[in-house]
Amino acid sequence: MEELPKFKFEDLNVYQKSLDFVDLAYEISKNFPHSELYNLTSQYKRAAVSISLNIAEGSGDTDAQFNRFLQIASASIKECVVCSTIANRQKYITDMENLNNRKKLAELAKMISSLKKYLRKS
Repeated sequence: MEELPKFKFEDLNVYQKSLDFVDLAYEISKNFPHSELYNLTSQYKRAAVSISLNIAEGSGDTDAQFNRFLQIASASIKECVVCSTIANRQKYITDMENLNNRKKLAELAKMISSLKKYLRKS
């Protein structure tokens, strides 16, 4: 099989971790009630995907532009925290699942924050 062309942003550890979170968000939201399909389920998936999309879209641009896209990714992380909290309060996910989500989101937030600091120094 032919090897896939590789893009530079795909080497970013923060991008890889964001894709891992997308997988987690999709897996967890499978257990949400059907009545949430166009509400919380959709919002959670879109917010999770937005993290990866903004990291990819901003990379390779100017440092200032990349910083702007990382800020949007950070906002999407916060959105995922709220979605996870709501899902937990509504008993769609367990306390342990919520904790795991929040740990992964906190790790992503720290990685993005570090990358933003690095870009400001460049």
